[in-house]
Amino acid sequence: MKSKGLYGKKFLDIQQRTIDLAAPDEDHVIVKIRACGVCGTDVNFVRDWEEDHMPLGHEIAGEVVEVGKNVRNVKPGDKVIVEDCTMCGICVDCKSGHSELCRNMYDMEGQPGMGEYMSVRFNSLDKFDGLDYVSACLTEPLAVALTSVQLAEIPVGASVAVLGNGPLGLMAARLAKLRGASFVAVTGLPKDNERERARFSAAEKMGCDLMIEVGKQDVADELLSRFPKGVDRVIVSAPPESIYDALKVIRFGGIITFFGLHFGGKNTINVDVNDLIFRKITLRPAFAEPAINFPVSIRLLQEGIVDAKALITHTFSFDKAVDIFKGIIDGTQPIVKAVMTPNA
Repeated sequence: MKSKGLYGKKFLDIQQRTIDLAAPDEDHVIVKIRACGVCGTDVNFVRDWEEDHMPLGHEIAGEVVEVGKNVRNVKPGDKVIVEDCTMCGICVDCKSGHSELCRNMYDMEGQPGMGEYMSVRFNSLDKFDGLDYVSACLTEPLAVALTSVQLAEIPVGASVAVLGNGPLGLMAARLAKLRGASFVAVTGLPKDNERERARFSAAEKMGCDLMIEVGKQDVADELLSRFPKGVDRVIVSAPPESIYDALKVIRFGGIITFFGLHFGGKNTINVDVNDLIFRKITLRPAFAEPAINFPVSIRLLQEGIVDAKALITHTFSFDKAVDIFKGIIDGTQPIVKAVMTPNA
C-alpha cells in the first residue's frame, strides 16, 4: 500500500512524499486517516525548523482498515484516535504507577499524521463513537491542555491567567473553568488581523472573563489592577518568554504550568531563582507524553463539555496545506483550529 503525506521545515517548505506501507505484522494496524489537526508544533516546524524535513501531524482520528493476526482490541471499521506516544506498560515507572514517566514509548515510527494511511501498534489506539472524525481529532490537544490544568491544581474559586490564545490555550481556559476557577483571563496578540479576532471570539465562547491584547495592553497592569496580590494560577501556552509575564502576575505561593515551545532559538529565558524561593513560586512544566488523559478527553468532546465546533474553523486537503499554514503564521485568515482531511 502507498500513502501520501506531508513533511515540512523552515520557510513553509512543505513537501508531499509517498511512502510504502507494508501489510501489518501481527501487532500492527493499518489506519485510514480521516482527520489530523494542525498543532503549534507543526507550525513551529514550517516556520523555524532548519534541519531535515519533519513529518507533520500527530492529532489523528481515523478508521481501522486492516489488523494483524494478534490484534483483538480493534477491528476493521472501528473509529480510533491514534496516540502519538504510547506508554510501554512494562518499564519500572509504568509498573510503579507512573506511566507519565515512561521513556520506552511506542511512537508513530516517523509517519506523518497528515497523510492518507499509517501503520501503528495496536496499543496506540483509542476507540470512540458518537463523534465525527474532525471533532474527534481534538482528543490529543485536549489531553495536552488537560494535563497542564491538572498540574496547576486549581482551587475552587481561583483566579487563572492563560497566556496564549491558540487552540491549546483556549481549551486550557475552558478546562480551568470546569475545574472550579471563578475568573479566567486569556492573552493574545492585538486584534489587528483575522486570526486574532477569531481567537478572541472563541475565547468568549470558552467562558473567558477577560481578554488581554499583548502589545496594546500590559498584562501585569490589567491583572494586578483586578488582583493586587496576583492571580492564583498561570498556564503558559505561549512561547517561553511569556513566562516573564507569568512571574509578574502570580501570587505568593502560586503555581505556573507551562508547555509553550519554540524551535527558533527563543527557548531560553533567565529566571531569578531567589525570587522563586522567596515567593514560594512553583514552575511546573507540562509535557503530555506518553499519551495520557485520552479517554476523558474523548468523553469531554462526546458530551459537548468542550465544544469542538467552537474551535475548529477550517478543514483542508493536500493542495491547500501551504495556504493554511501561511494563514496561521501571518494571521491573514480567521483560523482558530485547522484540521486536514486527507481522504475527504
